[in-house]
Amino acid sequence: MKTFDWKAGYPSRRSPLFARNIVSTSHPLAAQAGLRVLQAGGNAVDAAIATAACMTLVEPCSNGLGSDAFCILWDGRQLHGLNASGPAPAAWTPGFFRGQAMPRRGWGSVTVPGAVGGWAALSERFGRLPFGDLMQPAIEIAERGYAVPPIVQGKWTQAAALGELTSQPGFAQAFLPRGRVPEVGELFRFPDAARSLRLIAESKGEALYRGEIAAALARFARDTGGALTEADLAGYRPEWVTPLAKDFAGHTLHEIPPNGQGIAAQMALGLLEHWDIASHAVDGPEAQHLMIEAMKLAFADVYRYVAEPSAMPVGAAQLLDPGYLAERARLIDPKRAQVFGAGNPVKGGTIYLTAADESGMMVSFIQSNYLGFGSGLVLPGYGVSLQNRGHCFSLEAGHPNQVAPGKRPFHTIIPAFLTRDGAPVMSFGVMGGSMQPQGHLQTLVRMLSYGQNPQAACDAPRWRFNEGLSINVEPHMPAATLAALQALGHQVGDIHDSYLDFGAGQFIWRLGDPGVDGYVAASDPRRDGAAVGW
Repeated sequence: MKTFDWKAGYPSRRSPLFARNIVSTSHPLAAQAGLRVLQAGGNAVDAAIATAACMTLVEPCSNGLGSDAFCILWDGRQLHGLNASGPAPAAWTPGFFRGQAMPRRGWGSVTVPGAVGGWAALSERFGRLPFGDLMQPAIEIAERGYAVPPIVQGKWTQAAALGELTSQPGFAQAFLPRGRVPEVGELFRFPDAARSLRLIAESKGEALYRGEIAAALARFARDTGGALTEADLAGYRPEWVTPLAKDFAGHTLHEIPPNGQGIAAQMALGLLEHWDIASHAVDGPEAQHLMIEAMKLAFADVYRYVAEPSAMPVGAAQLLDPGYLAERARLIDPKRAQVFGAGNPVKGGTIYLTAADESGMMVSFIQSNYLGFGSGLVLPGYGVSLQNRGHCFSLEAGHPNQVAPGKRPFHTIIPAFLTRDGAPVMSFGVMGGSMQPQGHLQTLVRMLSYGQNPQAACDAPRWRFNEGLSINVEPHMPAATLAALQALGHQVGDIHDSYLDFGAGQFIWRLGDPGVDGYVAASDPRRDGAAVGW
């Protein structure tokens, strides 16, 4: 077991949670639903599915029944990865969008939703309880309602202020009951979503792809100008994948391979291997500068090369090649901030949850509608809010991420997993668009290089790289560090993303034998959530 500093920390509402069975996510009701499933004899996969279903209701600004999802899980012997992101409709040729930018909202941003298919695939392969039982807590919440908490209410209000959402079919009916956003503590009920959850429960998810909900979605698209068809939905299947691996500080970070951006965190850690970051103060400008510059270099390559794997001009192995990363690490100047372009590696509005049980099963799971409330479209009578992942496609001719029929877009949501010598150590993730690999990098460096415990690493001040020399920093970043970063050339500005801001993480670290020693968990104070256990 790693020795952590349990005394050091930062101002926070949270303390580490120690238990043998744990669920951690950004809303307490959803975490408790997962715990309820564990207490009923379910395993960590069952708990994760039940939690994910509840999260579509209690944090609707971040995800819904029309989300995409990814998962990394330790089944007790080995790691498995699941890519439950959906492809573009068959009608989406580059010419389909000629003369416009990739739409940010509406039907032009909607790809096939994959999350429910991911739930069903996880349950079929690894679940213990009947799939229908896992939907019951969410059905109950949808029918009886819940009191809206402060942070979700704030995100809801900010999103609803955007005319681009309120003009979308179905949005106001679903998310502006009484003609407005619910107040903090006010009851929000979603009976339409309960209807869909019952159909999903009865059909093990089939209703959304090859049943009643699929027919209603296709009809809704035809009636309101969308290209999504029953054939697009019927053809969808999640993909089991092998997680990528990158060593750092005696541990191995695992991420889902492209079309996701998890490789960015691995590349950044690979770059930092060539700098003695632990010789600098954890909250000092030297350490923060090195991490920012490493993240910039990683993003430069990721935005140039990462897409659907079959469309990438270079493979993940080339981007993670030690020689290439050593070459790129030499570009970092410890004395000044820089703007980096992509290298040449060729040789010749999201929720995150994690669950672990005393048998040793650990689940890292993430699902998202992307930008707050996704496309803004909500299927009337069924409460299926649709993601806007299609906005992440490029219309640049020849770009690896150029839109094409049946192609999956570049994805920002990334679950993560940490091992040591092939044994499980931690399931974790940090939600929040491009902040996700940045959050992975910053929290892992704090834990692995500086010995900060998971809750302290979660609470610590974060920075966020935007583009060029632009960064944002949290208010509790030491003033001297902030001034020194500015002196190095970093342009520290006001944050203009009140929805994703600095992300929100959940962490479960294995302490030893799960049935004896259990785990320690952390939950991000930047959201309404909690880690719960028994």
